[in-house]
Amino acid sequence: MSLFDNFMLGLAVVSNLEAIMALIIGVAVGVVAGAIPGMSATMAVALALPFTFSMQPITGILMLLGVYKGGIFGGSIPAILIKTPGTPASSATVLDGHPMAERGEAGRALTMALYASCTADLISNLALILFAGWLASFALSFGPPEFFTLILFSLTIIAGVSGESLLKGIVSASLGLLLATVGLDLVYGTARFNFGDPNLMGGLNFIAVLIGLFAIPEILSMVWNPHGHEGKVRTLGRKGASFADYKRCFKSIIRGSFIGVILGSIPGIGAAPSAFLSYSEARRKSPNRENFGKGEIEGVAAAEAGNNGVAGATLIPLLALGIPGDVITAIIIGAFMIHGLQPGPLMFVMNADIVYGLFMGLIVSSIALFFIGGAAIRVFKYVADIPRGILFPLVLVLCVYGCFAVNNSMFDVGVMFAMGWVGFLMLQYGVPAAPFLIAFILGPLLEDNFRQAMLMSGSSPAILFRSWITWFFWGLSALTVIAVIRGGMKARADQKLGSSGGM
Repeated sequence: MSLFDNFMLGLAVVSNLEAIMALIIGVAVGVVAGAIPGMSATMAVALALPFTFSMQPITGILMLLGVYKGGIFGGSIPAILIKTPGTPASSATVLDGHPMAERGEAGRALTMALYASCTADLISNLALILFAGWLASFALSFGPPEFFTLILFSLTIIAGVSGESLLKGIVSASLGLLLATVGLDLVYGTARFNFGDPNLMGGLNFIAVLIGLFAIPEILSMVWNPHGHEGKVRTLGRKGASFADYKRCFKSIIRGSFIGVILGSIPGIGAAPSAFLSYSEARRKSPNRENFGKGEIEGVAAAEAGNNGVAGATLIPLLALGIPGDVITAIIIGAFMIHGLQPGPLMFVMNADIVYGLFMGLIVSSIALFFIGGAAIRVFKYVADIPRGILFPLVLVLCVYGCFAVNNSMFDVGVMFAMGWVGFLMLQYGVPAAPFLIAFILGPLLEDNFRQAMLMSGSSPAILFRSWITWFFWGLSALTVIAVIRGGMKARADQKLGSSGGM
């Protein structure tokens, strides 16, 4: 079947009112959630997931992707207005966005953030359409040893880049891998770590772990520190960003978009590092570099282009290889599985209509983001004023409902609260949650492919080095570990030098 035929199939799947409305509602919900300090795009997607169970697969997944894309942009609203990033991806936007708001130019900063977000989002979606199919066709040549080394590399890079220290990242990923072994053995069907409880025969419920790990710790943090997200909202000012502003920032937007695409296609890096790298590159190459950090509109454009450029690109490894590109796509992979779909190279063969329907829907999401974001700039600045005492009890109700609705099981609700306390302790001690969740998802795949490889070779580990692909991923894993260890040693040396210099 030709590429044109596939796109026609996708258009037929997505061109109905229900799918388009779900996408638009998803973008709107994402923008609102991103604009609420303390919420995040991750939390919003996690809470929206249970509402998609009764929908058609394409409709439910498009809604979650809409929440994702809206949430990334929505985080820029409180970042600029109250110096509080709505999402971690918006942290770099604070550097120049809030100083602009202090000068009475919040409207100009927010409209530039919107223009940069929509441009980067469109470029990211086009990169997904162009490269995911090619990567999937290449991945059809993978066997269990190749997939094992790919997943191992993904876990290595995720553990390394998701926190301040490699050790904490490894501890988090190891805990996720350990909990992934709970339930029936994948090969022999024997029970493991279920302590005689039939509720654990199928393993820990993915939705319960997910909501517990990301939503509950935020609620507990609010209880511990009720005033942590308060700030003074700035006025929008009289005018937005002009076409001349956009033209001046265009090079930084395009550069940031491609930085986002490249980093987003590498599993585990995420939007925040991309935003800071895009920002630092814009400052390095700008003739106005001395204004950065003091309210330079180009800094806002670069930061927002960097974090939104990631959004479509994270779906490249998800759709092509079945590997989540970041923690949000790790949640979205759960939606695929709940609807009986397995992301990966075979999906382009077995479910081409769904894949190309998603491609068409993502293009629509960029247009929807432009119009919804424009309305949100004026309306949703009041969202930042929602009292936490009203907001978080409502979020808690949604958490309990969403978790219970999966299997009508109070045991799952108990797992959610238990994981909530685990997530809260991880938050307090700076242990990143993303490696835990992605290892929890990839753990069964890692084990399954390893054991299949061992069965194929009669337990000879030599099969794990059988092709140039396996050698390539072993090499990348080694380079990643070396780079992270060197980075950690350099950071500690700089810290010691700074402390001795301060004395």
